[in-house]
Amino acid sequence: MSAAAAAQAPPTIRREPRWQRRKDARPSEVLAAALAAFTEKGFAGARLDDIARRAGVSKGTLYLYFPGKEELFKAVVREGLVSPLAAVREALDSFAGSSAELLRRFILGWWDLVGNTRLAGLPKLMIAEAANFPDIARFYLDEVLLPAHAITARLVARGVDSGEFRPVDTDKTAILITAPFISISAWRHGFDHAMQQEMPALTDGRALLEAHIEMLIRGLAAEPMEKRA
Repeated sequence: MSAAAAAQAPPTIRREPRWQRRKDARPSEVLAAALAAFTEKGFAGARLDDIARRAGVSKGTLYLYFPGKEELFKAVVREGLVSPLAAVREALDSFAGSSAELLRRFILGWWDLVGNTRLAGLPKLMIAEAANFPDIARFYLDEVLLPAHAITARLVARGVDSGEFRPVDTDKTAILITAPFISISAWRHGFDHAMQQEMPALTDGRALLEAHIEMLIRGLAAEPMEKRA
């Protein structure tokens, strides 16, 4: 080829695989793809080759970051649920407002960060598959359920100690506070289409939680709300 022809030839574009072009984004893309696969297919049904395809990486690249499906699932849970729990724990220690307001923020914060996102599929997955995967169940209990329960019980104890809440069993009350989180997750990821037709009120998770908050605050108040007015 002459020098003139070479100068006129279009430049050669080197097309590298997606996982080479965006190396820094690999772990977050893999976790997002894994969350989608786990919540759609379940733990047993999710396949690593499908997760790699969704993330735009090779299966070999996926193994560079996560040695297997169980460790990948744990990373998804730690990223999506354990990290927010740490933030809630810090907020509980530093919050200067009323316990009723803290309770409200705690419940609606769960909705914004988990309940109204794809992460809400994880509790449903655990309910369905925990008995078949005891190691995963133990991990979820230790890193999500028990810490979340402890945080909620501390929130209740804060209100009782300040005299804002009446004396109650903090453990039992904590369970009652968070119980709707599980049911809303199950509804949204199992019966949402049917509920839209048969029970449309159940599809508005935030409105349900607002009603839950009102009942909780009235039930926990050290004196009737009417006397406070």
